Amino acid sequence: MDLAIQNLLSPMVLFFALGLAAASARSDLNVPDSVAKLLALYLLMVIGFKGGVQVALNGLTFGLIATILAGIALSFIIPVIAYGLLTKMSKLSSVDAASIAAHYGSISAVTFAAVTGSLSLLGLPYEGYMAAVAAAMETPAIFSALIIARRADGMQQGPLIPPHLLREVALNGSIVMLLGAFAIGIATGERGYTALKPFLTDLFPGFLCLFLLDMGLVAGRGLGQGRKYLSPAVVGFAVLMPFIGAALAALLARMIGLSVGGTAVFMTLAASASYIAVPAAMRLALPQANPAIALTLSLGVTFPFNLIIGIPLYIALAKTIAAP
Repeated sequence: MDLAIQNLLSPMVLFFALGLAAASARSDLNVPDSVAKLLALYLLMVIGFKGGVQVALNGLTFGLIATILAGIALSFIIPVIAYGLLTKMSKLSSVDAASIAAHYGSISAVTFAAVTGSLSLLGLPYEGYMAAVAAAMETPAIFSALIIARRADGMQQGPLIPPHLLREVALNGSIVMLLGAFAIGIATGERGYTALKPFLTDLFPGFLCLFLLDMGLVAGRGLGQGRKYLSPAVVGFAVLMPFIGAALAALLARMIGLSVGGTAVFMTLAASASYIAVPAAMRLALPQANPAIALTLSLGVTFPFNLIIGIPLYIALAKTIAAP
């Protein structure tokens, strides 16, 4: 409870709440698109670079390889679970259910930034290579959901995964920045971190708060526009699915032997839902799906749930179940 209250009163959550309240009140408060994109690039750069530096300092370890493989497996399996739940709990079409499932199998880089920020405030370290794990978990869900959709609708013509989709996913801006910064962090190591420390560390909390203010504005407006899709069953799915993903990640983290901080990050990644990379891919892969439903659920329901309730809960559980 203390952890939950501390997270609720953190600047990150309060700035998100400010954006949500401003959007609900129809304020003209706005973060320009160019600034929001710059903030997103900055967050991805910091996360990736710091992760690369940690790998440079600690080397290629069993934990790194095992956690990346576990993350890829989770990203591929979670859409199957999500699709099964949606078809049982709602009356959504198979294509819409597959599209939503892809969002929940992938990850939210902003939620990743939020949990790492919370861990920093609490003084809990985590494995730096979790940035590489986040990057690895971005894309398998897209392919998993596409396979599900094609089988559900009996689409047998053409390749199972179109080549143009492979290119689009591989060159997605968030993945390129995250992996690129990760590689630069490995190449420059502690020397590079020392040179960029004021930019990477001192400015990070403020930029994260500003970005979460924008996310609150976007989520508030999205909820207003997508309210008609929020049946009790669909909202229930958007709250239930994070617990399922987090539970699976917790089990794998225990088997791998991740630290308390690493376990919390891994649980949060598995519990989050994409609203940047996957929507762009789904427009190409499943153009017949309604993007408003998935975006309303991932950004309007699951993201605030994780930010306000999920992250403190995952950290508290990680303290209980993480390997000593």
